[in-house]
Amino acid sequence: MSQTYRHPDLSVDQQHALFTAARRLAEEFTGTFGTETVERFLHTSYDQFAIHGKIPNYLPLLAERFARQRLHALVRVEGHSDGRPVVLFLCVHNAGRSQMALGFFQQLAADRALAWSGGSEFAGEINPAAVASMAERGIDITGEFPKPWTEEIVRAADVVITMGCGDACPVYPGKRYEDWELDDPAGKSVQDVRPIRDEIERRVRRLLDDLGIPAA
Repeated sequence: MSQTYRHPDLSVDQQHALFTAARRLAEEFTGTFGTETVERFLHTSYDQFAIHGKIPNYLPLLAERFARQRLHALVRVEGHSDGRPVVLFLCVHNAGRSQMALGFFQQLAADRALAWSGGSEFAGEINPAAVASMAERGIDITGEFPKPWTEEIVRAADVVITMGCGDACPVYPGKRYEDWELDDPAGKSVQDVRPIRDEIERRVRRLLDDLGIPAA
């Protein structure tokens, strides 16, 4: 990683993790994006998580994962789509509703479509009740993490599903928008989250039907 994107407040191990992440991403996107673009996306992704007080030891990993998603989105924005539709699920904290919708969509659409999620004020962790209720349906969402949305991610999406983020949700021309009115699972028990989960599944299945994608 170049001098421009060093983070002097980080430990030697964390600096090394960022250097390693930058190298992996540069190799992955060789021929598509230059090193400067890759480092800029990694750097800005890191800063977004650092501002929200994420656990420092995990920041380089989260930054790498989010930067990778953003770079894949940028590929699509620049006109290199593989033809699969992209759905973006947005809510306030990206900890409950949007994560459950993402989990159902990925499970049911398999590799026939892509889905991402984000929040206007993303939380520090996924709602444990949402995790538990999805596990009851055999879907593990513990591998995901709350994250913001960025311009290239919204621009790359074909369908944007909003859930309670109101005016904070981004609006771009040429996108299909749907607003799903759903209770916020924040602070609720697993028992109280189950009806929200089931309603999200019904809506995801209906969305797949609308997109002409058979549910797995």
